[in-house]
Amino acid sequence: MNYQELINTNIKNLRKSNNLTQEEFAEKIDISIQGLSNIERNRYQPTAETIDKICKAFKITPYELLLPEISDKENIINSYALILPEKQIKKIYKIINLLIKL
Repeated sequence: MNYQELINTNIKNLRKSNNLTQEEFAEKIDISIQGLSNIERNRYQPTAETIDKICKAFKITPYELLLPEISDKENIINSYALILPEKQIKKIYKIINLLIKL
């Protein structure tokens, strides 16, 4: 998994899901439109300072920028399998199954 590409894609998806244009979001986090465009197109890595500004703007943690977008139960499990021990994954699986039944 390419984490840099994942971060950049997640930044773009967050911006779009919050109905912000590149211009609006670039202004909000105090970077150039071209800079944001280059990040979203995976040409440049955002600096730690830019990541911090993005996280504050969306009220998320930097860790959340590393989480893959997930659309179903199996993708959830597979996504967390990359970063969590098996014991915790089993607990998450049980929780997800309970939530699906609600």
